[in-house]
Amino acid sequence: MRAEEIIALLKEQYSRTLRKQLIKTILESEKGSSSSLQEKNYHTLNQIFSYVLHNSNWNIANNATQWDDTPLEIMQEVFPQIETTQWYKNQKLTSTQSIDVVMQEGSQ
Repeated sequence: MRAEEIIALLKEQYSRTLRKQLIKTILESEKGSSSSLQEKNYHTLNQIFSYVLHNSNWNIANNATQWDDTPLEIMQEVFPQIETTQWYKNQKLTSTQSIDVVMQEGSQ
């Protein structure tokens, strides 16, 4: 499925208000108000992100040498200000670390 199709489906399924509220709630919970709420909202984002990864046919093996941030770009398009969350920063960090591991394994 193309990125535009995934974005359209997610925007259709989740109203703009709901998407903005999810990010707002995550940002508030990351500031320390509720770790259980943060885990619940991270779980929701992880489920949506898994959907995005699956429907964009993304996998680490295909993206190890030339990294494709399309799934994170889709999340940015669908969820306003997601890039300001720790969840997003962790996803970027994880992808960077995965690249390093794959590149190290390939050079051995």
